[in-house]
Amino acid sequence: MLPESWKDQLSLVSADDYQIMGNRIPNAVTKLPGLETGDGDGGNGGAWVTKPRRIVVSNQLPLRAHRDISSNKWCFEFDNDSLYLQLKDGFPPETEVVYVGSLNADVSPSEQEDVSQYLLEKFQCVPTFLPGDLLNKYYHGFCKHYLWPIFHYLLPMTQAQGSLFDRSHWKAYTKVNKIFADKISEVLNPDEDYVWIHDYHLMILPTFLRKRFHRIKLGFFLHSPFPSSEIYRTLPVRDEILKGFLNCDLIGFHTFDYARHFLSCCSRMLGLDYESKRGYIGLEYFGRTVSIKILPVGIHMGQIEEIKVAEETAEKVKGLRERFKEKIVILGVDDLDMFKGISLKLWAMGQLLEQNKELRGKVVLVQITNPARSSGKDVQDVETQIHLIADEVNNKFGRPGSGYKPIVFVNGPVSTLDKVAYYAISECVVVNAVRDGMNLVPYKYTVTRQGSPVLDEALGFGAGDVRKSVIIVSEFIGCSPSLSGAIRVNPWNIDAVTDAMSSAVTMSDKEKNLRHQKHHKYISSHDVAYWSRSYDQDLQRACKDHYNKRFWGVGLGLGFRVVALDPNFRKLGVETIVPAYKKTSSRLILLDYDGTMMDQDSLDKKPSNDLISLLNRLCGDPNNLVFIVSGRGKDPLSKWFGSCANLGISAEHGYFTRWNSDSPWETTVLPTDLGWKKIAEPVMSHYTEATDGSFIEEKESAMVWHHQEADPSFGSWQAKELLDHLESVLTNEPVVVKRGQHIVEVKPQGVSKGKVVEHLIATMRNSKGKRPDFLLCIGDDRSDEDMFDSIVKHQDVSPIAFAEVFACTVGQKPSKAKYYLDDTPMVINMLEWLASASDKSKDGEQQSKFTFQQGHCRNEIIDL
Repeated sequence: MLPESWKDQLSLVSADDYQIMGNRIPNAVTKLPGLETGDGDGGNGGAWVTKPRRIVVSNQLPLRAHRDISSNKWCFEFDNDSLYLQLKDGFPPETEVVYVGSLNADVSPSEQEDVSQYLLEKFQCVPTFLPGDLLNKYYHGFCKHYLWPIFHYLLPMTQAQGSLFDRSHWKAYTKVNKIFADKISEVLNPDEDYVWIHDYHLMILPTFLRKRFHRIKLGFFLHSPFPSSEIYRTLPVRDEILKGFLNCDLIGFHTFDYARHFLSCCSRMLGLDYESKRGYIGLEYFGRTVSIKILPVGIHMGQIEEIKVAEETAEKVKGLRERFKEKIVILGVDDLDMFKGISLKLWAMGQLLEQNKELRGKVVLVQITNPARSSGKDVQDVETQIHLIADEVNNKFGRPGSGYKPIVFVNGPVSTLDKVAYYAISECVVVNAVRDGMNLVPYKYTVTRQGSPVLDEALGFGAGDVRKSVIIVSEFIGCSPSLSGAIRVNPWNIDAVTDAMSSAVTMSDKEKNLRHQKHHKYISSHDVAYWSRSYDQDLQRACKDHYNKRFWGVGLGLGFRVVALDPNFRKLGVETIVPAYKKTSSRLILLDYDGTMMDQDSLDKKPSNDLISLLNRLCGDPNNLVFIVSGRGKDPLSKWFGSCANLGISAEHGYFTRWNSDSPWETTVLPTDLGWKKIAEPVMSHYTEATDGSFIEEKESAMVWHHQEADPSFGSWQAKELLDHLESVLTNEPVVVKRGQHIVEVKPQGVSKGKVVEHLIATMRNSKGKRPDFLLCIGDDRSDEDMFDSIVKHQDVSPIAFAEVFACTVGQKPSKAKYYLDDTPMVINMLEWLASASDKSKDGEQQSKFTFQQGHCRNEIIDL
């Protein structure tokens, strides 16, 4: 039977590790797109050649499906309006694109296999067929009626106001995401392919994929808003979804606000910090860097341009121009749902006519309503309300004799060609949503208003006419930040929307032209191809180091994540360290305290009697020199470990050191003037007063500002500000200002745990003429990395200086240490093994003993 420590070592090996060694297990090949064979006579000798390939995953495939009445067969065609089809224009040439998603059609189980094979061969599409009951719970139950409202800031306070969380719907969501993972696995080449997942329907899919393929190249783009942490934290399954995001390599958002809210959730709920490096935002997550991409999507310029030059479009424009002859057309194009603010827009239209009599009979609001994407009472209520408001406005300001109606509804579905015709005749477009992920209506409107020879003739434009357009846009939608020339409004403020409409109607042609040109320049250069190309390049950058690290899985279910570390970084096993310990005779053991031998979450930091006993056993071995190396002050450390007579202590990161309980404290650097404290103290006090939950710890040599009890985001923000402030006011003082885990510390220059290592090794070398032949150093935080770095430098200078070196960090995370132990209990367990080895080695052996008096070392031979 294998010992537990061996099992721990074996658990580090994943399927991906075998791939590094060669003999990769090939995919099952059944005419998959992206794979070609040589002809047998060519240079590749008939081997498989891999083309670059992207797997685009979305809730629905970019296909239209219908059954032919005469033949009773299914017919399929690409949906040219689908963003997921359009984005392929941004991929590198010769790139194969495979689509995975569901079909908007009810295909019977007996036909599914044939349809799947046909779609793969003809359209490179892999359908995920979902049973009706599962689809209803997943899409209409969880996605549209629960998750989508919350992401748009609508909390389900009662059953009558939104859908409450339903565990069966969440299980359906989980099951569908797993079905998607199964389908992707059928066509995935994990070594070469890049997978790009889209939108909130599939937010836990990355976890299923990462669990199967640790090195999968995985991106995700959220097309809806990401709510503030106060809203997001109401989700009962918030951790599972958040960890799904973090199993990606790159996460994309339309705006900085959405990314900021996501990062805030990661900070508040998972304690993760982010940083920006050369313009890229990254989250460190178990050794992996999860990159954040902020870029609003664009439109497909070619599609709009093609429609603009079509004669059919021109005929539509002529008909609409005649219909709305001598009228100023304000246009709205919205889905029929509660967040598009249609009723607010109609109220504003009524108020515009109420306040401006001269506009009655002249201004028309044409409202195109796309069909609702789900059904339910909320949709019915919206539809009822907007028609009631429209009827009221039309009855009050309409002119039946002339056929004038201020509000005209065009109920969808409306083709892209018809929408372009409406864009062409409209002086203004109003996008009044109270919350929306992106919304591309203003982009399409602007490009249409740029015109074409065909449209110009249909509209009666002359040679001297200028291009003009006006956009009224809600400040709560994703496209707002990129439309700098638009009139931004708060949709809830009816007066403001009314004023914006009035301004759009009365604005000079010159100003309309300036606004139009500014928008058109941006939109035409930031189209959908630019968006997808930029995202694809960043995804490649985010995945470039996959095969330079070692990966293995940790966690169960949806809490699964992958740990990525240096290939040489491994768990410190008993079978590795104990034999080395037994065969050496001059050992140096350096132990951090908080987070290493004492759990960080423990309220009582005093060491237990068992820990004191363990340290005394280690110190009782005359071959051992054992030191506690801590950032704590010397007073608590000397009090806690006073009963450990032979234990050395280095306090305040090495500023104070004593060799045993009988020796006095000495400073490892020249005494410094601590007058800088008078400068630092009032600055820290100011931030303490302004940051609830923070406090100052004053040591003899240092001052520390703690913010672990403060609001995570605000505390982190204040720590950055304090760091800059202290560096500014202490620039001429002999101190360094450092930021650690929930702290900002000011300490004298030349003080670090790395200096402690150098000092102790030098002392032992001077006493015996050589360095110790066994070195164990264990720590858990940033200050302990200084020790690991010092050890690495000593090994680089003299690789044979130490016979056995074990630099060990606590926790599976990136470190300069070569080894790790999972947690504090594992550290104690390891030390117990070493103490037991010392206990057994004392029987009848002659050993070399180190004794230290006032910092001086001498070698004695004793008989046991």
